[in-house]
Parts: sequence; structure tokens; C-alpha cells
Amino acid sequence: MPEDTVILRAAIVDDEELARQLLREYLWEAGGIEIVAESGNGFDAVKAIGELKPDLVFLDVQMPKLDGFEVLELIDPPPAVIFVTAYDEYAMRAFDVHAVDYLLKPFHLERLKKALQKTRARLGEPKPVASELTASARPPGQKLERLVVRDGTRVHIIPIGKLDYVEAQDDYVALHSEKKNYLKQQTISSIETQLDERRFVRIHRSYIVNLERIARIEPYSKDSRVAVLTDGTQLPVSKSGYAKLKESLGDV
Repeated sequence: MPEDTVILRAAIVDDEELARQLLREYLWEAGGIEIVAESGNGFDAVKAIGELKPDLVFLDVQMPKLDGFEVLELIDPPPAVIFVTAYDEYAMRAFDVHAVDYLLKPFHLERLKKALQKTRARLGEPKPVASELTASARPPGQKLERLVVRDGTRVHIIPIGKLDYVEAQDDYVALHSEKKNYLKQQTISSIETQLDERRFVRIHRSYIVNLERIARIEPYSKDSRVAVLTDGTQLPVSKSGYAKLKESLGDV
């Protein structure tokens, strides 16, 4: 069967019924697509995509509860993604690099067909880690207000204000919040760029700490220090990390 006649199994995720209806009609006209799921919110989308594993997801960026970026972070492994957005601020080079394509609302049938052609051409290519994709796709300067983590069938939402510290664990990070730990597939360098540097400081190659959680800094050896948190946790502080703390907190 020629590649361009292969039926793609697709999911549509958009909180606007009219937007989903228009996309359904366009996909029917374009042909070669089987719509296996439609979701009006992010939580339903994560469940449906996880169970049905479509080849392609049309993913709205702006949605209540969970936005499109957060939905993508919770899907493992991520499918091919075409972002759908009404705001051109999201139409960045990151989409061209990491996602298959983006559709800027309102779009026409011919634009959709081009996106589908690109999808077919890129099927089978390795896909980036979803959290890395979303980190690069967010507008520059936009900092995280919360983190989403999937644990089996459960989705945990961690407000940034409740994040105590982040610990690197190979290609994962452990998010420590209110005496609980959540493992997320993301590098510590990537998550560092998403956190507000006025509230979080990289004190060590393996640790980022919430400044509000630091009770004191103590000497550990001749040339090293530890940060003692309000709950008694001790985190190593590197020389460069101590310089960052001094800059953020003054003399410590």
C-alpha cells in the first residue's frame, strides 16, 4: 500500500465543540484519517490517548484544567502531534523542530492537507521527550506556575509554590513537595529554564531549591556547604551554587 494511502488513526483534543466539528469535516474531506477519539478537556485526552494510542493527535494549546503542553507531557510515548492554536505567539520555531506542525486558527482545508503530508513524511522518526518538547515550545520568559506528573492512571498537579526542591536522577527529576516525591522524565537543566530564577536557584549540578524553603546555610567541610531546609533536609551547595545564593539572598 503506498504511504499516502495508509490510514492514520487520529485523536482530536479541543475544548470548543465547533472547532472539533470543523476539524472533523476537514479530515473527512482530506481522507486517509480514522478519528478514534475526541476529547473536550485535557484529563479525558490523556486517558483516551493512553488507551487508544493514535498515530496522530490534533492538540489545542489553550484549554482549561490542563493545557495542550501539559497533556503532551503526560502521554508516554508521545504520538505525532499537530498543535492547534488561535494565538500566533505559540507558532514558534520549536513547533517546526519538535512537533510535526501547527495549525493557526482559523485555518483552511489546504493548510490541513499540508500538515497531514508532513505527518506522513515524518512517521517513524524518533520523537523527543515530551517534557523537553514543551519546555522549548513555551513562549520565552513564560515561567511555570505548576508541574504535572503522571503516576500510573493518576495525574498529580504540583503548584510551583509547593515545590520544595528538584533532584536530578539521570534522565529524570525527582520533584519534592510536601514530603512526597514525584518522578518526571525531564532533565534538570530543562526544568531549570522553566522555573522563576527569583524563586528557585540551582545550588548544585543535581539540585534546584525553592529559596523560601531554605532555613540556613552551614559549612560542611573546608570548601563546601549545605543548605538546611525548613523541614531539616540537607542539600549540598556547590561553589557556584553558593555564589548564586549570595546573589539572591545577600550574605548567607
